[in-house]
Parts: sequence; C-alpha cells; structure tokens
Amino acid sequence: MKFKHTAIIAALLLLAACGEAARSLAAGEPGDDAVCALDGMSIKDYPGPKGQIVFKDGRIDFFCTLAELFERGEGALAAGASYVQDMGQADWDKPRGNWIAASSAFYVVGSRAQGAMGPTIGTFALQQDAQAFAEREGGRVLDYSQVQTALRASNAKPAHDTHDDSMR
Repeated sequence: MKFKHTAIIAALLLLAACGEAARSLAAGEPGDDAVCALDGMSIKDYPGPKGQIVFKDGRIDFFCTLAELFERGEGALAAGASYVQDMGQADWDKPRGNWIAASSAFYVVGSRAQGAMGPTIGTFALQQDAQAFAEREGGRVLDYSQVQTALRASNAKPAHDTHDDSMR
C-alpha cells in the first residue's frame, strides 16, 4: 500500500514538472523597458509586429523586427518557442499582446508598412487577414516555411545590421 501511494505521488510530481515546463514556454509581454536582443532598441517605441523566443530556461529574447527574429537562426528558434504578434488583432502603431506561435502565422513580405527599421514583415493568425493586408499595403503572403526560405534566399538583414557581435 505504501508503494502505491509513493508511485501516485511520484506520478503527480512528474505531471506537475511537465506542466511547469509547458508554462515556461508561454509567450511573455515585454515590459516598458524591454529592448531588442540584437540591437538594444526599445520594443515599445516602434510600430509593427514584434517577435520573441522563449528559451527552455524561461529567458525571453524580444525582437523589434521579424527579420531579427529569423536572423537568430533555426537553432535559436528550436531552443524553445517563438512567437509573433497577430496584426489582425493588434494595433499596428502600438502593438501589445496578441502573441501567436511563429510556426502557425502567415507572413506578408515586401509590403509598404513601416516598422522599427522601415518596411517590415506583417504577421497574422488568419490567412484572410494577411491577404487583406497584402492587398492594402502590397507584398505577398507566405507561411512559416516559406518566409524562412525567402529570407535565406534574399540574405535579408535588418537595415541597421551594423552592430558589434561582441555586444551579444
């Protein structure tokens, strides 16, 4: 009987640990003092969607542009969970909340819409929202695998990519 209780307690502890790990990979909301992990620019001071990587240790890197999120590379993106903002719901000029998994988003590349570094990538939970944005602002709609391939093919770098790598 004692063994049975011990086994139940152990199972409950394991389940609690799994739940804690899943919670630690949830999107975070950047505070007013949050800065971009690549260049130190303020997250809240610029329009357009932001990105974030939540690492398995709970640390969060925020990015002021989506090009910077993807610049971190697939290794960093695989280190935890990555999120972008659903601009079908968020205010473009002052985006807050509305985080969605980067892998499920639809991306509009090549639009006229301005972000932290000039024209930026738009992100949307719904394909029809992305299509409506592309019709209004220009650009083309891509899914997660397509946007990664398109950015690699174009060797896209953020417009300010003159940072000193020793600062990372």
